[in-house]
Amino acid sequence: MTQVLANPNAARDHARAQGGTVVEAMPILPPAAPDLPEGVAAEALLWEETIAPGGYATRRLPRGARLRLVDTKGDACASLQIFNAEMPTERYSFADTVKIQWNAYLGAGKLLLSDMGRVLMSMAEDSTGGTHDTFSGTSNAHTNAAKYGDGRNSGQFPNGRDRFLLGAAKHGLQRRDIHAAVTLFKGAKIADDGTIEPQIGPFKPGREVVLRAEMEVIVVIANVPHVLDPRPDYTVTPLRLTAWRGAVAAEDDPIRTATPEGLRAFLNVEDYYRR
Repeated sequence: MTQVLANPNAARDHARAQGGTVVEAMPILPPAAPDLPEGVAAEALLWEETIAPGGYATRRLPRGARLRLVDTKGDACASLQIFNAEMPTERYSFADTVKIQWNAYLGAGKLLLSDMGRVLMSMAEDSTGGTHDTFSGTSNAHTNAAKYGDGRNSGQFPNGRDRFLLGAAKHGLQRRDIHAAVTLFKGAKIADDGTIEPQIGPFKPGREVVLRAEMEVIVVIANVPHVLDPRPDYTVTPLRLTAWRGAVAAEDDPIRTATPEGLRAFLNVEDYYRR
């Protein structure tokens, strides 16, 4: 190693020798996935990446794109920030998501709505049994420091909020743009006495969620332990992401037409793009 550092050419050769190395958590460029759904051409693939424990990823996705998230080992925790890519002041809203659907529990067919009453993404598929959380948000430096002894972004136990900041910055966004997160693969239920009961697992490996982008969106995903995880250790496993181009929801799409309130949110989207 000393020789490599002392000789720039040796350092270059060492770096180039790493080309083609594949590790468990990394983006795949150009994107390639051996398990695309039937009927999806390889040319439609937009994104293939596995997020390491404590890591994050972000991407701008076109309207109609599908984003598949896979809990590969049963202990991933995907907290999401979602923005209207054209106008990032419009972003995911916990209040609209719950209020418009009369339901705080997510699953297949449910919608992730913006603070302008439009559908940002819908849940096209869900094999998790509904273990998601619209209530708790994600961790921050203080919660992680109190629990694990360190919550710094550059430390051993990075927190969700700072991971969001890194991802958002790649799109020119700032701290003020970070908003309430929705968390997939780790659930939370409200007990009769009003307390939050986390559903942490670990669960069966291989559970999947497929989100459909109903608008052009920016997604930022942090794979960090749930803020209410009772385990003393920083416990989280890799999260796999695959995205591909797809069709925009048709007029008779069953998710679009499932409820009057949801239909209105889709109509708001369609009105937005009628320009």
